[in-house]
Formats: sequence, structure tokens, C-alpha cells
Amino acid sequence: MEPIPLIVIVGPTASGKTDLAIRIAKQYNGEVISADSRAIYKGVDIGAAKPSVDERQNVPHWGFDLVEPGERFTAADFQQYANCKIAEIRARGHVPILAGGTGLYVDAVIFNYNFPPEPPTSERAKWEGMDIGALHEYCVKNNIHIPENKHNKRYVVNAIFRNGYALKKSVVPDKNSIVVGIATERHALHDRITQRAEQIFQGGAVDEALRLARHYGWESEAMKANVYRVIHEYVKGVVSIEQAKELFINRDWQLAKRQMTWFRRGEHVMWLDIGSAYTYIAHALDKLNNL
Repeated sequence: MEPIPLIVIVGPTASGKTDLAIRIAKQYNGEVISADSRAIYKGVDIGAAKPSVDERQNVPHWGFDLVEPGERFTAADFQQYANCKIAEIRARGHVPILAGGTGLYVDAVIFNYNFPPEPPTSERAKWEGMDIGALHEYCVKNNIHIPENKHNKRYVVNAIFRNGYALKKSVVPDKNSIVVGIATERHALHDRITQRAEQIFQGGAVDEALRLARHYGWESEAMKANVYRVIHEYVKGVVSIEQAKELFINRDWQLAKRQMTWFRRGEHVMWLDIGSAYTYIAHALDKLNNL
């Protein structure tokens, strides 16, 4: 007997992935695993747009609050964590649903990436000796996600070390996975990003950023989320609160475009609008339940 399929929902930020995952989970006895590289941090709630307690009601969620903001957590760590949770969810007879916009996290799971040990110090020195332009060029050629702080050489080198040496064990996703991408028209996605920016700022993002900065500093990896970076500019007096919102919208829009570039590289994703995506997944699960 084939194991319960892994439902994978991907797409750009603010496309509605989480809402769809929760809807499917409620109807088909599912559990949601977040594939979001910001949601792993404790206390990063508003900035990571984690679903509220009410939204998570009656639906088990995983992948949140795994480490402190100052702790190291790699794609390999996420792969191990997610695979463990998928096995546990299946053992309970429930449907595992992997949903998120961090492409490397998702691909590490569905393509069973092989993450070798990190290179020795001498190898790091070689990369750190390269100029930032050459590092960016290497990342583009090798499909390595360039970090948000792309002008910081240390972050780019870390991205190469953490992600660039990962090898796919498979050229196609696991056969027991159903991978759906949320396709959203550009103007509609931009409107959603704008609306969410208002909600995040009204929801207490500034207070959350200040609290986290007091404990972990503005340079903590968790504080590299777009909203915290623009709030830092606001706190320093560089921009007004309205300008910070506009910066956040623009940066999240750029993030959305990078996410789409990543997910559209392969042919394994079924791209559908959110309503059709629900119908597609529901049909697949109904078919399996009727076997």
C-alpha cells in the first residue's frame, strides 16, 4: 500500500499558501508543516506572518519556533526535521501538508537533497577572497538563492556553503507527493502584499522588532526579514513610518519575484489559481479515499 501522499503548496509571499493549507487540513484531517526560513525562529511572529492562534485552531502546525533567533539552522536541518514530521503525521493516518515559500527548504524535502559536510576553513577563505560580483555570478549560474543582504560577502558565502553543495538524489519529486503552486496575477499579488503590509504594521511589528533587537541585536539572522530591516531604518530616523511601509512593500514584491523564479525552474509544479488549486488537491485526496 502506498503511503499517504505529501501535499506540497508553494508560491510567492502573500499568495495565500497558508490559508489553502489550513482549508485542506481541516477537510482532510491534515497537519501543516511550514517551509519558511523566518518562521523557524522563536518570537518572530508578526514579521514572519505566522498564522494566528485562531487560524491554527484544530489544525496541528509544525515548523514554527524551532530555534532562538541567534541560533544556526540550515536547509539540511529543516530537511531532517520535515522528514521526521512527515513520517509521524503519516503514522497517525493524517495527511502531511508542506506549505511555504522558501524554495530550498521545499526542494530539499521533495528531491531528497544530499547535504555533505561543510568545506574546510581553507575552502571558505578561497570564496571570501572573491569579489561580491563574482560571488553573485556563481550563485546565479548554480541556482543558489542570493540572500536578502546581498552586499554582505559573509552572507553570500554562507549561502554558497549551505546551499551550493547540496546535491539532488532525484531529478523528479518523490512519487508520493502532489506539488501545487499558487498562480496569482501580478496586480492582485501586489495588492495582497500591500494589504498584508498594513496588517503587519498595525499588528505590532515595530514593537516586536524592538523587543527582538534588544535581546538578539539587529544583525541577528532572524532580523534580516524585510519588515525588520525597514523598521530598523525607521528606528534610526532614516525614514518615516509611511516610507518604511513603502520600502517593505517594494522589498516583499522583489522577494515574491525571486521566489517565482525559483519555483518556476522545474516542471514538477502544477500552477493553478487558489480556487483551482483547492479543487485539484481535493480531487486527488477524494480519489485516494475512495480506493
